[in-house]
Amino acid sequence: MKPRVWAPAASRVELDTGGRLTPMRPEPGEWYVADADLAPGTDYRFVLDGGPPLPDPRSRWQPDGVDGPSRVDDPSAFAWTDAGWRGVEPHDLVIYELHVGTFTPDGTFASAIDRLDHVVALGATAVELMPVAEFPGGRGWGYDGVDLFAPHHAYGGPDGLRALVDACHGRGLGVVLDVVYNHLGPAGNNLARFGPYFTDRYATPWGDAVNFDGRGSEEVRRFFVDNACMWLTDYHVDGLRLDATHAMFDASPRHFLAELSEAVDGLEVELGRRLVLVAEHERADEILVRDRAAGGYGLDAVWFDDFHHAVHVAFTGEHTGYYASFSGLTDMPRILERAARTGGRRLVACVQNHDQVGNRARGERLGQLVSPQAARMAAGILLASPFVPLLFQGEEWGAGTPFQYFTDHGDPAVARAVSDGRRREFAAFGWRPEDVPDPQDPETFDRSKLDWRELEREPHRSVLAWYRGLLALRRRAVS
Repeated sequence: MKPRVWAPAASRVELDTGGRLTPMRPEPGEWYVADADLAPGTDYRFVLDGGPPLPDPRSRWQPDGVDGPSRVDDPSAFAWTDAGWRGVEPHDLVIYELHVGTFTPDGTFASAIDRLDHVVALGATAVELMPVAEFPGGRGWGYDGVDLFAPHHAYGGPDGLRALVDACHGRGLGVVLDVVYNHLGPAGNNLARFGPYFTDRYATPWGDAVNFDGRGSEEVRRFFVDNACMWLTDYHVDGLRLDATHAMFDASPRHFLAELSEAVDGLEVELGRRLVLVAEHERADEILVRDRAAGGYGLDAVWFDDFHHAVHVAFTGEHTGYYASFSGLTDMPRILERAARTGGRRLVACVQNHDQVGNRARGERLGQLVSPQAARMAAGILLASPFVPLLFQGEEWGAGTPFQYFTDHGDPAVARAVSDGRRREFAAFGWRPEDVPDPQDPETFDRSKLDWRELEREPHRSVLAWYRGLLALRRRAVS
């Protein structure tokens, strides 16, 4: 690999390979290149204007975490076995969302492979991985990633992810990867040192927005398009779930998401397999799934939280926070009208997901809030609906373990800010600060791991049989 980096914020860039500094020559467009060919496995960093050595913004591997050196990865060295795989059509999707770190006791890509047969037997057609791009520490949800091209080291790194995707395809499962293009995490985020990746012209809940439409935005947009194409090409991923697209601000003539979908459409033809783009948006804006020729962004589907909120209110009676404007099943005519207008298979619905469970103070699942009968009824409403169904890990057996918010920030100031902010966030729901587990406490993470032994006893076996039966009926109904 010949190291290259876009660094308009620097006047001098050097390549650091284990303390040996090599000047990099400038190229047009404010890029710098090193006249060196680094072999796979070589560690390296960049030094800007004599400052501290920094990881490559496009690092493919961070074996020692966000503050360690980048390592050269060789995608061609992996022995894929999925040559006949052609992807998953959006209308066939039954999505099983999982968090690699809590899906199994070991919390790795490799250990997740051992549970894929369970997902197949359930009746899902694709797994959706919560973000795996390198984030601070060894545990976290992944939405504070900072090395967006590098699979997390604690999960098993690049070849670990490739092995998981290959194993999924071997079992007939597609893979959708959750990616975050609206912000980066607060710790280990060095992009601003290299160039104008961020702008203060817009504000997000996480700070400055990504610069999609200001000075230097052409290369910033290219960075994220290249990132998406890398996951789809080098890791054979079948689709991407784009986090919080309402926090992606772009006033340019062609929105970044339209540019992204056009690039993915072209890649789909090149690769000869179906690729899927799914957006999260707080209002499920229809422009996301409208054809580009009609002024839309051309994505395949969007998360539809209104369905979840209506069902949740109907069965729990909760009306605080973002449930305040929902009345329950009386919202269903409006929700089904939206399905008819947009197309049900363009809307992803659920009765549980990582947000709706994990953003409760104690991370309770629906089955811990309502009776077993009510939880089954909620599942029945979802799986009989016209929407693309999404199930959250453990939901299918009524898991008794919570899913809580956990982090592993090494910077005490960042850790304290995250913990304090979490408690303030829950004030709108009426939850007391003392009810909110500390995200930094390792026990918060450990409590959130699935207990697969539950499948050996009731009522979990019966709940699983209910979900399997419902999904089998759904398959027959839509086939």
